[in-house]
Amino acid sequence: MTRSTPSKPPAAPALFALLVLLALTASAGCSTATEPAPRPSAVRNTAPAPAPSTSVSGTPTDAAWVQLMTPMNEKAVALLTLAADRATEPRMRAFATRLRGAQEAELGRLRPLLTRMGLPRTDVHAGHAMPGMVTERDLAAAKAAEGAAFDRLFLTQIRDHLRHSAQVSRSEISAGARADAKRLAAALVTAREAALTELEGLPGATRALG
Repeated sequence: MTRSTPSKPPAAPALFALLVLLALTASAGCSTATEPAPRPSAVRNTAPAPAPSTSVSGTPTDAAWVQLMTPMNEKAVALLTLAADRATEPRMRAFATRLRGAQEAELGRLRPLLTRMGLPRTDVHAGHAMPGMVTERDLAAAKAAEGAAFDRLFLTQIRDHLRHSAQVSRSEISAGARADAKRLAAALVTAREAALTELEGLPGATRALG
């Protein structure tokens, strides 16, 4: 008697590709082309498509999203910590402080979600170039920068983080299966849209972001 084993989440290099594909598919919309009606015999012989399989760990989309969002937030918190201390403008420092607190609060929900889904707490994206991910090189450049150069680097990096994390979270909302993951993804999208609006109004943001 053979025993079935639970499906594993996709390998790390495929995680982000999966979410980007979902995002592109969602943004493309539905085709408006008409198709000929099926013959009656075809209707009788066609079985309904099976629903996507889910488990305690959710679908590959759920796993991909939470395993990407967790390190994205962790790296962003490191950059926001620098900005809260080193940005030249008081409003920028205050923005960084508030956003760091918000992202840490999100981590307080993302990490338990990883545990509930039976996924490792390790960063499966370590060493991968992910759009919107603050890298160790980015952090090193931020630590070396001063004054307006630091502000420009911070504004550019955190804008990319907010945009890309919102994009993949929208993919989770549309294609994920776990209700708790989808609720958290929706909260993240709302938070990022508000943060982007505030960021674009910061002193120097127009010059830095173009």
